Amino acid sequence: MKRLVLVLAALVALPALSACNTISGMGKDVSAAGDVVSDTADETKDEMSD
Repeated sequence: MKRLVLVLAALVALPALSACNTISGMGKDVSAAGDVVSDTADETKDEMSD
């Protein structure tokens, strides 16, 4: 019985742990996209002030 509970707990925890990696990766992608937008805005501002 204990072994069954342990196996079921592991099966439940596995998707949750893999979701953490997915969310972390998505956060890095969003951050990179934000950096590109910010850099482009700065370049445009500099070009407009020249």
